[in-house]
Amino acid sequence: MTAAEHWLSIVGIGEDGYDGLSSEAKRAIASSELLYGGARHLALVPTAGSSATRIPWPSPMTPAVQEILTGDRGKKRVTVLASGDPMLHGVGVTLTRDLVTTEFRVIPQVSAFSLACARLGWPMAETTLITLVNRPVEQLLRHLYPDQRLVIFSEDGSTPAIVARLLTESGYGSSKIDVFENLGGTSERNIRELAACWLNKQCGKLNLMAVLCAPDTTARPLSLAPGLQDDAFDTDGRLTKREVRAVTLARLAPLPNQILWDVGAGTGSIGIEWMRVHPSCSCIAFEAREDRAVRIRENAVRLCVPNLKVIQGTAPATFASLRSPDAIFIGGSVGNDELFDACWARLSSGGRLVANAVTLQSEASLVARHTLYGGDLMRMTVSRADLIGGLYGWRPMMPITQWTVTKP
Repeated sequence: MTAAEHWLSIVGIGEDGYDGLSSEAKRAIASSELLYGGARHLALVPTAGSSATRIPWPSPMTPAVQEILTGDRGKKRVTVLASGDPMLHGVGVTLTRDLVTTEFRVIPQVSAFSLACARLGWPMAETTLITLVNRPVEQLLRHLYPDQRLVIFSEDGSTPAIVARLLTESGYGSSKIDVFENLGGTSERNIRELAACWLNKQCGKLNLMAVLCAPDTTARPLSLAPGLQDDAFDTDGRLTKREVRAVTLARLAPLPNQILWDVGAGTGSIGIEWMRVHPSCSCIAFEAREDRAVRIRENAVRLCVPNLKVIQGTAPATFASLRSPDAIFIGGSVGNDELFDACWARLSSGGRLVANAVTLQSEASLVARHTLYGGDLMRMTVSRADLIGGLYGWRPMMPITQWTVTKP
């Protein structure tokens, strides 16, 4: 057997077990030499259904996955059992990422997501799917809006109670929660309650949550559009103000799956808003001061992007061994030539660099770089209405000079 031939089958299996599989899936299992899967999935396949060597997934799974993709690749017929649709937050994504399509076939079963929507009569195209398996629970906060439908893949039996508490603390205690245990099996069970009234500390290990979001009167939904109000961030004053932040994000132009370096991150507002634009956007925030690095992490968790990475230390020494970013924002030390040169060298071709200056000296640096590298140079002046005595007047903020440049 050559590596170019079809040698890997990835079979989705539901709680209805072997009897619920299609004839194609059963043939794939019967013809395999190695049968991988969780102990629960392997137990669903009768001995008569397969004479293959059965290999339960170890914990962690990585060594077994590597063995499939290297030691077994093209040499043996391998079948992998996975829950429901293997390409929906499943092992199929990991296994097929670096294979050519002639090497594998995926035979999906009805996903738990599809089953949950069917049980509740929810349109799948209007329902958001979130997985909390090996991921921080705070990520679901960015999806909390009135009447939002969420289906959540739980980490374990404790997840529903954790989610219910987080919803309640976030002003969404009125949200309706449906927990489905063993969905699609003979022992399927549905538990329904409001988040604020949730009493089940432990549900079945195999469970899925469906949440219909309903805000309390105290809820404060946050827009995904850049320009969150300044008081959304805990800060010591090192904060890019709302109006300037919105313009800066527009210039950085975040796209899905792109990475930003926020250099001299201060409060972390630019990186946080970058990641809020799309769940696949990522950011590394570089901050020299330890107290600010701690504050950035806290802001990131509270504002629904707990995966924001913070590197505490002096840039550019902290740049080593990192993947080149698609965009860079320099919010501090813009007059530091060594820092700029290092940022420019590491920026991907076609990437965007944005730098903001407040002082005359830093503005002069941006003007000089604009002369050398081109790009766009502009100045922003923002005034906010404020009380002066008993009347309102315009209180100007510090002018900001902004340079935007795209690397050839």
